[in-house]
Amino acid sequence: MTINRDGLLVEQGQGHSYWFGQDLYIFKAVGEDTGEAYALCEVVVAPQGGTPPHRHSRENESFYVQEGEIEFQLDERTLVATAGTFLHSPKGQLHRFTNTTAVPVKMLVWVTPAGFDKFIAEVGKAVNGQVTSASPLSPEDLDKILTTAPKYGIEIIPPPPEQA
Repeated sequence: MTINRDGLLVEQGQGHSYWFGQDLYIFKAVGEDTGEAYALCEVVVAPQGGTPPHRHSRENESFYVQEGEIEFQLDERTLVATAGTFLHSPKGQLHRFTNTTAVPVKMLVWVTPAGFDKFIAEVGKAVNGQVTSASPLSPEDLDKILTTAPKYGIEIIPPPPEQA
């Protein structure tokens, strides 16, 4: 595919939107728009939302925090990123993010090359019409995520078994 030579305009409130757990992913550019060079999405991370530890074998992932504060793990380092912070996680790096606050966090996520957009489209729940809150992940949703992730080169690190 080639990049759209007429450019790309996606206005506020537009884009391909999916619930991924309780977080809202709004894709402003998907691989189809960029010749598979990158995907860009705005993510609204719900209080206590975020991702489990994971790594991408195909994509680099960059984050720009627009509003709020969010905890990130990059390999063994854990830090709190506030509005205006930029983070980059190269492919292969273990990372996660968690909203430990009581208010939603908004950030841009840039993935190079594209591909992650297809994962979210496959396992997320498409938003059709008005955006309302999402329901928590069901066991079936979680199973779908865990079984689909390897297809996209994503390794999700399961939590350690609970100790009695």
